[in-house]
Amino acid sequence: MSYEDRIREAHGKLSKSFSRLADFILDSYVQAALMTATELAHQVDVDAATVVRFAQKLGYSGFPELQDEIKERVKRDLLIQPQERLEPDSLASVINLTMKRLGNALEQARMLLDTGAMERLVEQIGGARRVVILPEGQAQAAAHNLSTLLEHGGFIVSVSQPGATDLARGVSTAQPQDLILAIDVGGDPVLARAMQAAQSRNLQTAAIVGAASHESANQADVVLAAQNQPEAGIGLVVVDALAYTVAAALRWQYKERFTGSDEAIEALFERIQSSES
Repeated sequence: MSYEDRIREAHGKLSKSFSRLADFILDSYVQAALMTATELAHQVDVDAATVVRFAQKLGYSGFPELQDEIKERVKRDLLIQPQERLEPDSLASVINLTMKRLGNALEQARMLLDTGAMERLVEQIGGARRVVILPEGQAQAAAHNLSTLLEHGGFIVSVSQPGATDLARGVSTAQPQDLILAIDVGGDPVLARAMQAAQSRNLQTAAIVGAASHESANQADVVLAAQNQPEAGIGLVVVDALAYTVAAALRWQYKERFTGSDEAIEALFERIQSSES
């Protein structure tokens, strides 16, 4: 059983201090492989003896034995797997090429992002009474992610379900002070018609789209567009990244709105953690 399996098996029964160690080792195993027990203890705000007891709790003789296994994982990930990716027609090469395509698409989106459009969209969201997000089918995850991030800043957000009925309900219940925000990965004609209806009602409109040529973009006052991608899956990732970037820009522009929310979440997290043994 690997150290990861042992941690996951024990996780629900761990103390607060052990849980912090477990999470750090799972999330930052490369750093953990290079730290002494004292350095790791300082990183997660426990004492060095707790690190030793944690390793023993997982069935190791002490931290060095646990760390040796972590180092083997690092060696495999950084030295062995890169060589495997060079082998043609292998799972490793498929993974490598796919991640490269995603990286290239995101880099292209970064370089070609319209900063002016981003600024106008941030202003629209900041000034709206409510943000009504209209997603097409593929964009539901991006819509809900953006909604959650905006709510952390106290923005009032509603997300419509895809489909003519729900999109129509979202538009028909909107007020002049609201912002209709379309998120369109593949160019949904039903969503475009919903945006056209919003325009006919003189509502504020904006769109985050997978390609500037999508009809929904033609019905929006402000458009944040990615470059059209040959693969729908990559387009979905890029649009989600644009939505996340919008949230990051809002967090920067309206940092005071997010500060209180962050503190409230941290306080709730501490209360939940304090109930653990």
